[in-house]
Amino acid sequence: MTFPSLLTRALAIASVAAAALAPATGVRAQPAPTWPSKPVTLVVTYPPGGGADTMARLIAPRLGEALGQPIVIENRPGAGGQIGAATVAKATPDGHTLMLDASSFAVNPSLYPRLPYDSEKAFRPIGVIALFPNVLLVNAQVPAKNVAELTAAARARKDSVSFASSGNGSAQHLAGALFESAAKVDMVHVPYKGGGPALNDVIGGQVPVFFGNLASTLPHIQAGKLRALAVTAGKRSPILPEVPTLAEAGVPGAEVYEWNALFAPAGTPEAVIGQLSAALQKALDAPEVKARIAQLGGEIQKGGPDAARSFIHQQMALWARVVKARGIAIE
Repeated sequence: MTFPSLLTRALAIASVAAAALAPATGVRAQPAPTWPSKPVTLVVTYPPGGGADTMARLIAPRLGEALGQPIVIENRPGAGGQIGAATVAKATPDGHTLMLDASSFAVNPSLYPRLPYDSEKAFRPIGVIALFPNVLLVNAQVPAKNVAELTAAARARKDSVSFASSGNGSAQHLAGALFESAAKVDMVHVPYKGGGPALNDVIGGQVPVFFGNLASTLPHIQAGKLRALAVTAGKRSPILPEVPTLAEAGVPGAEVYEWNALFAPAGTPEAVIGQLSAALQKALDAPEVKARIAQLGGEIQKGGPDAARSFIHQQMALWARVVKARGIAIE
């Protein structure tokens, strides 16, 4: 029996019981309220136009269809997702306020000593939407033609290889830090104020290495401005089938993804969580959703709330180790 039918049955039983207990005065007991009873607000913790916003606007129409109410997207960016998350953590846990966050959700507890919420206790994961691997890229003029040559260059002379990122603690920085640990090399991290300026300087040759999002860097790879040495996934990408994984290239233990997940405030009724999970899985089955995520180089995740919770806990543990090992701090 599905969660929606369980909820419907429970409400029906409650209604019959209430009618039986009502006093014989001609006053009829009111039926229990149904959910959702109004539009659902989906708080996106990043600004319009970014990856999280793209995922929210992709799944929102299908979620709304499955739930029978419109999904209203509300962008609340800032502080690596903390501003939006703090809003949702304080929201009434009735299923009418949800959050779509990114992989920074699992990193923030290690980067920020005082978050305005408890990441483990304030939210209920509903599902991970998709995983997006990064690509280890070098400027086309860099002599290294593969990962082995890049790591050899990094070991040959201290501080001889640098990599760019969109800032301290960013997804690109963490991917580079994990690569350093797994490959047993030290590179120079060059943080920028945003992924665009970082990518532009790698294309321009000012910095040789970048761990980039597959979707945003693919045109530059195809144009010959960047050389893809490896993908950070556990298997090769259908978009770049000739590019090996880091494990295939001799660097196991550096598998890393950017991802997005759907959350509800802690305390949201389990029946509502079940309906939300079913609606999300239905949205992810939509042909246009599948096609768009594949186009972006992502892999849809079909697990429910328990699988999402387990995955996010694993991610928190991974980044806690990396942040500590590499001494990463927000300046």
